[in-house]
Amino acid sequence: MRGENAVRLRPPQNRLNERAVGWWRTQCLLMAAVPAAVLAVLGTLIVPARAWLWGPAAAVAVIGLAGTAFFPAWWYRVHRWEVTDEAVYVRTGALWQEWRIAPMSRIQTVDTVRGPLEQAFRLATVTVTTASSKGAIRIEGLDHELAAELAERLTRITQATPGDAT
Repeated sequence: MRGENAVRLRPPQNRLNERAVGWWRTQCLLMAAVPAAVLAVLGTLIVPARAWLWGPAAAVAVIGLAGTAFFPAWWYRVHRWEVTDEAVYVRTGALWQEWRIAPMSRIQTVDTVRGPLEQAFRLATVTVTTASSKGAIRIEGLDHELAAELAERLTRITQATPGDAT
């Protein structure tokens, strides 16, 4: 796309809500605690297997705690989003960063999702679906009220934008 209507790749300006760090930490803890607990319980119940199940349980717990302490803060520093009258901009990823742009004329649907943990942290995810083979763009970790306002704004803008969203 060239000319004055071109949408260019640029860094999105908005951070996620700070509560996203706690939400991610809780997810990381749960993902580490469940397998560590299963291994520890099996190690307790199966006496001959105690020696080789307690070691992996401890390793999973230590790695899980280290990841919980490090990654959510890093993700918060990296993830960005922005919505203009022309496009939705999103940058995600820690090691492999992904920058995505969805021009308003390509947006097909806008959804908000609030899982149980997101509800506990008063957060929501906005999903912008386009005709792209890459899939939908997700903006996770938004304040739930901001997410509702954003979905409403995107709906208004896309309705007013000419194009067939294909």
